[in-house]
Amino acid sequence: MPVKTKSRPARRTTSYRPRQTTVRRRVARRQRHFGAAVENTQQFWLGIGAAAILAVAAFLLATYIIDGVEYVVSLFGLSLILLIAAIGADVALVLRRPEVDDRLLRRWAGAHLILAFALGALGLWAPDWSFGEVSFREVTAGGKAGQALTSNLFGILTWAAVGLTGAGLLWPRGAQTAALGGLNLGRQLLSLELHVSIWRGIQSFFASLLPRAEEESEKLLDQPYMPQFDEDWLDSEPEEKPMPIVETPLEEEDIVVTGEPEEEDEDLEAYQRPLPMGRPAGRGWELPPLDLLTEAAEVELRPVDNEARAQLIVETLGSFGVDTRVASINQGPTVTQFGVEPGWETKTRTVAVRDDKGRQVYDRDGRPQMRSEVVSRTRVRVNRITNLANDLALALAAPTIRIEAPVPGKPVVGIEVPNTTTSLVAIRSVIESTAFNKANSRSKLAIALGKGVSGEPVAADLAKMPHLLIAGATGSGKSVCINSIIAGFLLHNTPEELRLVLIDPKRVELANFGSIPHLAFSKIITDTEEVVGTLQAIIHEMDSRYRRFASVGVHNLEAYNKSPHATHTLPYWVVVIDELADLMMAAPYEVERQICRLAQLARATGIHLIIATQRPSVDVVTGLIKANFPTRIAFAVSSQVDSRTIIDGAGAEKLLGRGDMLFMPTDASKPKRLQGSFVSDQELDRIVVWWTSDRFRHLVPDKMDHLLDEGIEQTDGAPVAAAEEEDPLYEAARELAGQHSRVSASLLQRRLHIGYPRAARLIDMLEENGVVGGSESGQSREVLDASWEEDGDRFE
Repeated sequence: MPVKTKSRPARRTTSYRPRQTTVRRRVARRQRHFGAAVENTQQFWLGIGAAAILAVAAFLLATYIIDGVEYVVSLFGLSLILLIAAIGADVALVLRRPEVDDRLLRRWAGAHLILAFALGALGLWAPDWSFGEVSFREVTAGGKAGQALTSNLFGILTWAAVGLTGAGLLWPRGAQTAALGGLNLGRQLLSLELHVSIWRGIQSFFASLLPRAEEESEKLLDQPYMPQFDEDWLDSEPEEKPMPIVETPLEEEDIVVTGEPEEEDEDLEAYQRPLPMGRPAGRGWELPPLDLLTEAAEVELRPVDNEARAQLIVETLGSFGVDTRVASINQGPTVTQFGVEPGWETKTRTVAVRDDKGRQVYDRDGRPQMRSEVVSRTRVRVNRITNLANDLALALAAPTIRIEAPVPGKPVVGIEVPNTTTSLVAIRSVIESTAFNKANSRSKLAIALGKGVSGEPVAADLAKMPHLLIAGATGSGKSVCINSIIAGFLLHNTPEELRLVLIDPKRVELANFGSIPHLAFSKIITDTEEVVGTLQAIIHEMDSRYRRFASVGVHNLEAYNKSPHATHTLPYWVVVIDELADLMMAAPYEVERQICRLAQLARATGIHLIIATQRPSVDVVTGLIKANFPTRIAFAVSSQVDSRTIIDGAGAEKLLGRGDMLFMPTDASKPKRLQGSFVSDQELDRIVVWWTSDRFRHLVPDKMDHLLDEGIEQTDGAPVAAAEEEDPLYEAARELAGQHSRVSASLLQRRLHIGYPRAARLIDMLEENGVVGGSESGQSREVLDASWEEDGDRFE
């Protein structure tokens, strides 16, 4: 029988450790956690401090090393103030050393996200402010960074997400409430009961309208049609309708009455259209607004694979043994410039391989081992690239290319390849640019030239040129260039600030400006016989201004207008001659002498010349004229000789025409290629209508026709006689003719040390005065009268 044993219950173990031990462990554990937290806090604030220091260093680097303050302002805009304030707040927060917890991190991250959201919000605002050369109208108040956040769909979504996240981090309870409210509203909008109630309301509304409409239509169909006349209207006289206000009255010849209504003409609409508000210019004048110019006149370029063309240029040059690489690609409105950087020419030689002891090393087959050694390494010559212009044009399938070697200010050779489509440069896009505003702020004679090969607007100052010579073949864009220059003057100058003298032998190129109040004379000079008198009148005005300057004690026009002793302000004069070749054919000596005199002396008096010609030959653009016109514009010409006549170098013969030009400024060694700005006839008509309106009729200054009449009367008569008196060598030529039985141009050249044109002119003068006779060969003239009396003395 088994023996039952009684099991004892398990002994309960009790702890004899005192309670203080447990408390100490808890305190130690908390101290360890606190030490780790303090260490993490120090690391966190050290990271923030390092980031702030890096941000400040990056700001200083961008400010003083990269492109200056203007680059940073263009990058961040007005948000630069917020960025500096945020960096300062971060630095101040680091100095305070607060405890880092989830609440502080959440608020810090939310504040920085709201700062990024404000940057994008400023990118939507484009005020008419500027900082130096930075225009906030182009880069917006948020700079390029803020503009990038709101310029496309991806940026807008990112900007909205950043703003919502920042608001949620800063105000979590408000964000949660708004989210719940939005969810409830979405559920209600998606509910079936709301859709049914809306649909029933729409049905009841249309049901109440349809029966009435059907009843009225049935009544109208049942009744016969009878025209309704008012008896009082038959007895009364027809009411006169008010005519539309026309600023410029139309002449009777322009009014055509027909039985049928005519189609509305765009020019008539331009006359009858109410003029917009102008820009106040003082003394009752208002400058025309830029809204008169067409805004969308530029044609977008088709996308061109410039990378493929750049690779083709490198491969073509490489096939001729020229190592190059394309460093930059600049696409402009007419051409694309590829910046090609020349490579290296390496010369090597083969030498034997030797060991450390100087013994020759052999391979397994017993042959000596050889290696290649670099002897010299030189740059590729620039002329090796320029000589391959025709080969590059063939490879690129281009009509012509122009190589600029090198590009001024850059270590590359510019290869200019024409685009497949040409973009039209609107004059408004250039006038609204920063370059033109900068030039216009310094002078009243700013010119909107066009855009360069990289698409940047280019403007110039006529007062600094101080005269401009334009030359090119027919249809290359000279007249459009002159019209755009005059349009720019009319948009920014009143008749009290600028007076124009227009000489147009063609009679049609400058006819649009015949009624503007800016004309110094009451008409446009179109008769070549009046040109000499007109230039003489301008010379008289120049001499009169110099006498006024001497009486006041000043040197130029700006100082005279600012002087308190001046009786009245004097305006600038701009003399525009559209075709110089016709004038040189009519009176070459007088025109050349007067133009050179004005070009040499008229700059200080505020008189400037703009001369254009379509025949840039040496007999039209003489050396004396070129010497006094350092600033020139060359359009497309037919030969390299004409190009050298205009800009003293080749390149104009490779232009594409239609506004493609080379601009040679005074302070540049090489011409700059531009696409000229375009102004349409409709835009010119709007500007002319603005200045010829009745609001300025009482402000139009008096014309200077008395100077024109005096100049024409002074030069009216025999121009050769005037030339005889003014040419100091005429008397010497007469004396030389009296000493010989026959005289020729070559004889005068040798004895008087003059050129052939002047010698031939002296021969013609002697023949017209009967001193010498004609010759069949045309090389020499027979002296008819070798004796005459002059000043009471007998000369034989």
